[in-house]
Amino acid sequence: MKDLARFSGKPLQKDPKPRSEQVPPPAVQVQLVTISEEEAGQRIDNFLLRVCKGVPKSHIYRVLRSGEVRVNKGRIDQTYRLAAGDTVRIPPIRMAEKTQSAVPGAEFTILFEDSHLLIIDKPAGVAVHGGSGVSYGVIEQLRAARPDAKFLELVHRLDRETSGVLLLAKKRSALTNLHEQIRGGEPDKRYFTLVQGDWKNNRQHVKLSLHKYSTPDGERRVRVQSDGMASHTIFNLIQRYEGFALLEAELKTGRTHQIRVHLASSGFPIVGDDKYGDFALNRLLQKAEEGRPALKRMFLHAHQITFLHPETGQQMTIRAKLPPDCERFLKSLTKTV
Repeated sequence: MKDLARFSGKPLQKDPKPRSEQVPPPAVQVQLVTISEEEAGQRIDNFLLRVCKGVPKSHIYRVLRSGEVRVNKGRIDQTYRLAAGDTVRIPPIRMAEKTQSAVPGAEFTILFEDSHLLIIDKPAGVAVHGGSGVSYGVIEQLRAARPDAKFLELVHRLDRETSGVLLLAKKRSALTNLHEQIRGGEPDKRYFTLVQGDWKNNRQHVKLSLHKYSTPDGERRVRVQSDGMASHTIFNLIQRYEGFALLEAELKTGRTHQIRVHLASSGFPIVGDDKYGDFALNRLLQKAEEGRPALKRMFLHAHQITFLHPETGQQMTIRAKLPPDCERFLKSLTKTV
């Protein structure tokens, strides 16, 4: 090729740039979006972050401050709450190119589903959402499995190692209604948990204020602290075993790691809890022994929730059976009075 260029008298041409560098992507046009009933009630910044996939958050707030985003032809700030029928002007913003999603779609055991709600039985070991070193969780997998779903959001959260009932909203009106119920303390959430120790009372209230903090390596933790958030859990004794007790926990407040810290601080750590539990016992129980299967998870299961249906107002109680690995472990223990 070099010889051919020399004899032709033409300068040697460099290799052409990749096509993506030669041809700029088409310009993005102004978008006019009419807000539906389901989209109403959310802040304009949150709406834009959801609609403008792949656009840096800093850029979203920049166009909001500049006045390029208009609602009904007027300027608004980032705290404006959208109303049904609003017309939103979204300026030309270059979106990230759609790529093949790296999130594997997955469905989970469905406990209830209608046009407003999706309620699943979340397995232990699965995060509810990505973040903090987790690439994706339940919500991302469900969205990948249901690409045509117009709306799907978590109503509440469960710790990664906690199994059981998890509510998701399929409409914004349902999400708003359920969040109002949660703020009002209306949903009744119940958990089964196995603790180490000789539990005495059939029914016991624990009221310990909790403070959330991060460890030097960024891990989220909670401790009992007098100036922390007021927290209240009621524990009901279900069954005593030799060295253990099966309890039902009623959440009266919904603080991070509330059940785990209330029990550990009361001297009854949850079996398998890798943050607040008895680490030596956990290691021992991870290995099967004669007559006892291995337990390789935290024994905390959201077994029941009672709430009002966001559309009909009818009271609903949803239950999730204790997982098989927890059932097998309980059967291997010796019951006591």
